[in-house]
Amino acid sequence: MGIQKLRIALKAYETSLLNDSCTQIINAVETGGVKAIGPIPLPTKRRIYCVLRSPHVNKDAREHFEMRTHKKIIDVYKPTDDVMENLRKLDLAAGVDVEIKSL
Repeated sequence: MGIQKLRIALKAYETSLLNDSCTQIINAVETGGVKAIGPIPLPTKRRIYCVLRSPHVNKDAREHFEMRTHKKIIDVYKPTDDVMENLRKLDLAAGVDVEIKSL
């Protein structure tokens, strides 16, 4: 019995890189003739950092920075060996973290 479902989780700080990677993955899966569901957007996580503007005085003068982590999931049902090989050959952007699980 082979793999029934692949879950591909993508994380990135920039939405444009994430969307481009999603389209590349879906195109690679669909060329193999396999059904893919997604991309399913997950909630965006925000990390906010508060930094003092001055190193010595003026504690009231602060600056806020934030990092947003965007996530998406793609489910691939009954992947074949051709689809797995297409996914391995993909050259995705450096700012995108890809995690593949077999369910």
